[in-house]
This record gives sequence, structure tokens and C-alpha cells, in this order.
Amino acid sequence: MARTTRDRSTSPNTRLRPAWSTIAALSALLTGAAWAQAPAPLNVVATTAMVADTVRDVGGACVDVVHLMGPGIDPHLYRASAGDVDLLGRAELIVHNGFGLEGQLGAVLDRLGSRVPTLALAEAAGAGAAGAGLLEGEDTYAGRPDPHLWLDAALWSHAAPAAAARIAELRPACGDAVRARADAVAERLRALHAWATASVASVPEARRTLVTSHDAFRYFGRAYGLAVQGVEGISTESEASIADIRATADLVVDTGVPAIFVETTISPRTIEAVLAAARDRGAEVAIGGSLYGDAMGDEGTPEGTLIGMLRHNVVTIVTALGGEVAPWPEPLADWAAAWNLP
Repeated sequence: MARTTRDRSTSPNTRLRPAWSTIAALSALLTGAAWAQAPAPLNVVATTAMVADTVRDVGGACVDVVHLMGPGIDPHLYRASAGDVDLLGRAELIVHNGFGLEGQLGAVLDRLGSRVPTLALAEAAGAGAAGAGLLEGEDTYAGRPDPHLWLDAALWSHAAPAAAARIAELRPACGDAVRARADAVAERLRALHAWATASVASVPEARRTLVTSHDAFRYFGRAYGLAVQGVEGISTESEASIADIRATADLVVDTGVPAIFVETTISPRTIEAVLAAARDRGAEVAIGGSLYGDAMGDEGTPEGTLIGMLRHNVVTIVTALGGEVAPWPEPLADWAAAWNLP
């Protein structure tokens, strides 16, 4: 898969984070005399955009975050360049997902972990949820948890206090501020979870099956009441077989779902093959849209944030499967206003 340019520079989305009223109020803790004594921002290098977005929201002015994997990049297949290794080696904190999501980059992270502070954010979120929220992995993830925790907003809310604790450990003067910000981030994610639950519940029960390119959406399906089928497994390291495509087409025909979905990090060919096979058998099915699974959208767009990524997925899925999107939650009204969204 072709690699895109990594986002290591300050982008519009980084420079102008949404001016949420709650976060603005909490940020006042760092103003005045306290601000004059504030330490330099913590130099954080993150792997995925989802991890980076959470750390930025929690850390605020106390962190300076760059991430390696931009839009369209598949973390399962990502290979570290010499520049990546140098960037990671100069970090004050490395934040990655964990549970093996980063594939071959994991060996680099293990090696650097002996001399650079690290945080596996998904592993910390799972621990914060007392492990009750973890799904067992399959295929190349057998014996360890499915790593795609961020697609369950309530489960991922446990990542916020974990990020705050690590930042506060390395920048003690920021402790009160980042813990307060983490509380606000977790509250927004819980509001997003409730909105997603209500939206998906409007889909007719017979249509609540989500067919995607690979099996990244099991947490999403469990959280919001959808049966999930990926053509490929949890990892994308091996391509789907003809048998996989036929089995998925059988499911589409049997369930009568009106739409199936491609993903932004995976070639649409396998889903197009499923579509063709199902239509050959008389199924009336279409591609319902493109979902963000293993990467977010472009910087400077709503989908370039974790909230916007999940919002896009819910709206796309619910609309294509015949449901009705619930009213946007009040705790996130200022987020929507910052992006000029209804």
C-alpha cells in the first residue's frame, strides 16, 4: 500500500483546536501567574491519529504532539523509516495504541521503550475499564485482545484519564489542568456514545448487520447493537480469499442488508467483489459509503478528529441501513459549532 506524507508539521487542525466552552474554562487554570511558570510543552510522538487526537485534547498547552500515520495509512502494515526512528528516539513521550495494532512498528517501539517513556493508550484504556470491555482477538491477534478500542466511544473514554496520568507524571505542574481536561474529554465521549446508541437503535432490527472490508468494527458493533462481518480478519496482513468473499456474499443475501461499506485504509476491491457476488444472486445491495476504521480523515476537517470520525461512521451507517440519526447531543454542541455543523 502506498504511503502518504506523515503529519509532522503544525496543521490547521493542530493550530486551531475546536473552542469547546468546557475546555476553555478548564484551560483558565493555566493562565495568569501560573501560566508564566508553566513548563515547556511535553514533546509527544504518537503513532496513529486517533491516539494523537486524544493526547492533544487531554494535554492542551502542556503537550506538543506529532503523529506518524496520516489519513489512509493502515497501521497493521506500517513500516518505520529511519526518520521515524529518529523522531521517536527524540521524544519525551511515545504514545501508541498497543495490543499489536502497529504491526511491524511494534519491534521499534519495544526497543525504544527501554530509554523513552511510552504509553500504550488502548492497553491503558482496557485496564481502566477493568478489562471487562476487551474482546478476544482472532487470526494474527489470537491470544491477545482486539486492538480497535477507539470505535467504542464509552470504552475509549477510559483513555483520557490514562493519558492525563502519564502527562502529569512527566509534567507535574500540569497535573491539575490535564486531569480536569481528561474529565471533560471523557464526558464528551460518553455523550457521543449515548447519541450513537440512540441513532443505531433506529435502524430496523432486520437490517442491523454491518459488513465492512476488515474486522475492525467488533467493538463498534457490540457497543451499538450491530452484528459485524469483515471480509478480512482483524489484521489486514493477509488478503481475503475467494472463500471469504463467497461467505460474506452469502451473509449479505441471507440478511437482506441494503448496504455494505468500504474503509478508507483498505482497497475497495474486496467489498466490490462481495457486492458483485451478492447481486449475481439477486440481492439488492449497494455500497453505503466509506468508513474510518484504522485511520481518521484529513487534518483540518471534522473527520480529522476522533469525535468527527465516529460521527461520520454513525451517520453513514445509520443512513445507509435505513435508520434516522438522533439529534446531536447538547454536551457536543460547541464542538459542532466550531466546525459549522448542524
